[in-house]
Amino acid sequence: MPPRCFIIRHGETEWSLNGRHTGTTDLALTSNGEKRIKATGKALVGNDRLIAPKKLVHVYVSPRTRAQRTLELLEIGCRERLPWTEARNTEDAEPIRTEAKVEITEAIREWDYGDYEGLTSKQIRELRSQNGEPSWDIWRDGCPGGESPEDVIRRLDALITDLRNKYHGPCFDGENGQGDVLIVAHGHILRAFAMRWTGKPLTDTSLILEAGGVGTLSYEHNNIEEPAIILGGGFVVEN
Repeated sequence: MPPRCFIIRHGETEWSLNGRHTGTTDLALTSNGEKRIKATGKALVGNDRLIAPKKLVHVYVSPRTRAQRTLELLEIGCRERLPWTEARNTEDAEPIRTEAKVEITEAIREWDYGDYEGLTSKQIRELRSQNGEPSWDIWRDGCPGGESPEDVIRRLDALITDLRNKYHGPCFDGENGQGDVLIVAHGHILRAFAMRWTGKPLTDTSLILEAGGVGTLSYEHNNIEEPAIILGGGFVVEN
């Protein structure tokens, strides 16, 4: 099986629940968001499940608290303490299941919404209408005072290149048979990441990733030159 890249959007926050654009604002998960992420971890994380901790070689996580808390609740069982915590959980509380390193990186922070931070899409459209501006499409227009699509593409393309060189390339070269990567971040940036994974322009996107949602990226024909999005796959159980 080719190596995979799992993308997980953080759990529900008050602003995601209300449709408010949340970039730099650091919000906690709601109690319901925490419960749903715990359920996701129980259902999808395990060596006989979709995300097999023993096959993970690296974890990228956003600097925002909501993403970091989401990773904690998934309980993938890292050997080392998480970078933002003072100590690792005891093995009784969270058994060691992976040697993967956890890296906090600005490369997968949420899109910088600039002047649109905290606004809903409806409010943004109303504001632009009042200012005599055309209809808004973040994939085409970006955000005034924040990031343009070109800004986002540059940082994501650099991350994808780094990921493939360090973690997926060696799998295809026969140097390493385990190369799955996990990314825990945000809605817009992960949708953009999936588009750039396949080399598509952001304006082509019609992807949706709900709060707490999980996506899988990999390759066709066991070829690193053929990146693909997996729409659905069966669970792999070792003999």
